[in-house]
Amino acid sequence: MDRLEAMTILVAAVEAGSLSAASRQLRIPLAKVSRRVSDLEEHLGMRLLLRGNRKLVLTDAGHDYVASCRRILEAIAQAERTASGEYHAPQGELTISAPAIMGQMHVVPVVVEFLRAYPDIRVRLQLTDRNVNLLEEHVDLALRFGELPDSSMIATRVALLRQVLCASPAYLEARSTPTTPDDLESHDCVTYEGFWTGNYWAFGTNAIAQAIRVSSRLVVDSSEAAIIAATAGAGIARALSYQVDKLVESGALVTLLEAYEPAPMPVNLLYPSQRQVPLKLRAFLDFSVPRLRERLGYQSA
Repeated sequence: MDRLEAMTILVAAVEAGSLSAASRQLRIPLAKVSRRVSDLEEHLGMRLLLRGNRKLVLTDAGHDYVASCRRILEAIAQAERTASGEYHAPQGELTISAPAIMGQMHVVPVVVEFLRAYPDIRVRLQLTDRNVNLLEEHVDLALRFGELPDSSMIATRVALLRQVLCASPAYLEARSTPTTPDDLESHDCVTYEGFWTGNYWAFGTNAIAQAIRVSSRLVVDSSEAAIIAATAGAGIARALSYQVDKLVESGALVTLLEAYEPAPMPVNLLYPSQRQVPLKLRAFLDFSVPRLRERLGYQSA
């Protein structure tokens, strides 16, 4: 049995959620995927996966073993990157994660410019509102909203974004314009549970901070959908300023309760602390940071 191949297949199956998904991702027959996982279990003398569910579930031993496999495979990949010259010239594949709308609006144009400037680098760009685990998912760099917990990650700030309330002129004409956060209790609101927490919206800062429970007539699972619904007159939505600036300028949306806005939300480029930063990552940081700051209107201290 080729244990490295078996480890790679096992990790792929766990990350993809099923043996069949790993088969498609790796482009190898499903029978081979299943056989390699079984070979590992037989070699180790323990069960790694519970296969009775729709999604693969790791046993306790499987959790520990897969974590070790990831470390081993990453160490091998690191050795190969070093041997191939990744630390001597900017080259290789760079995996970047960014929130969907900001990624489409601002990260994609910067990446396209970057690829023109660095022909030996390839980029895999993941546009998702989910906070990916950089180490476990082998992501080199992530654009992350919000305050960051203490960790081994290195952060470079590229923006401070306002959290704004907005609604269409037609909705406000029909329902009146709120003048304080308390007025929201009598309004229809469009909430997005993926980014802000449920039906509670925060206002103000420090001593005057408050959280208001809003009435959700429509709950969506993306900020883009919330903005579309608000523009169509479904109610009041909360969004980040960059998402609605053009709609506000055109008159399709009106911002509300600006005097009660919470503190601006920081946006950072985040990457793991490491002894030697690969040149492909250093090149992208040097290239993208000033461009993203310019696009997002951020002046560093």
